[in-house]
Amino acid sequence: MPFAADSCALRIADPDDAAAARFVADHPAAQLFHRPAWSRAVEAATGHRAEVLVAEDAQGVAGVVPFNIIHSPVFGRMIAASGFGVGGGVLLRADARPAPFFAALEELALRENCPTVELRGGAMPQTRAGWSIRTDSHANFARDLAADEEAELLAIPRKQRAEIRKGLKQDFAIEIGSGRRERDAHYAVYATSVRNLGTPVFPRALFEEMLDRFGDDADILTVRHQDEPVASVLSFYHRGTVMPYWGGGTWAARNLRANERMYFELMRHARSRGCTRFDFGRSKTGSGPFAFKKNWGFEPEPLSYASWTAPGAERRDADPTSEKHGLAIRLWRKLPLPVANRIGPWIATGLA
Repeated sequence: MPFAADSCALRIADPDDAAAARFVADHPAAQLFHRPAWSRAVEAATGHRAEVLVAEDAQGVAGVVPFNIIHSPVFGRMIAASGFGVGGGVLLRADARPAPFFAALEELALRENCPTVELRGGAMPQTRAGWSIRTDSHANFARDLAADEEAELLAIPRKQRAEIRKGLKQDFAIEIGSGRRERDAHYAVYATSVRNLGTPVFPRALFEEMLDRFGDDADILTVRHQDEPVASVLSFYHRGTVMPYWGGGTWAARNLRANERMYFELMRHARSRGCTRFDFGRSKTGSGPFAFKKNWGFEPEPLSYASWTAPGAERRDADPTSEKHGLAIRLWRKLPLPVANRIGPWIATGLA
């Protein structure tokens, strides 16, 4: 359905739209979350409809914003660009204006009965009424990989380097792949990890779809101790950058330094694949993961997130670390793992 715009025509398209996909593939600032495979995987795993808003003028595509329409019985409905992503948002040609996109997203949200729109990166609606922008809630951590393993160790601050060396001395088995053994191990470890943190686990189908659709651009690295998986991470590879995205460890991982070994092994693996950059991902400001990544010598880069709330609607709060959800988090940590794994995905699909 077309939208009104002053200098270009906007339309809603399928994520695999040829013109939009070509624009993303050619754009130097395109992120992993702009790729059609991302929103398609979210749609297939959760049912959250995937579409892309495309702006075109006489020169061709002027900009795109891939998004998912999130529907949750717990957290309500919203448009997320992009669902389950930490980036994405409006991707523009250098001479294009972002304002038509913001207006179109507001109109689309009202049509779809979504009182909330979230943009996770890209062009921001700096002065547009109804939108709020946060730059203090999350930070990203990324830096170039060192030339070799010894240089990588020396690039890590001394205290953390000592912890990594302890992990390197452990008799671990390192497995990398995307087969059934790796997938089962990853889900078991990840589900345990997030339960221990007090948050519901995402559905297994989300990880399955991501691995299937990204192919060689995604894999799992698992650290095993006495053949038991103790740490595991699902990572993506995008334009020479490795992105450890969904990772965690069991209680045993801490004393074994399995998480330290996991991320150092991932650096080694990424270098062997020809990657030159390590994107440790985002963390909530002031959190434990925030401190953990700083300890590795990564500097925080504040992220800009924009949200729009429909007139008269209550502001959406799906932040699992917010004060509002504190009691639920404490109770969730006490749930038996089989129970958490059974009901968690039903809740977690709304945390997109």
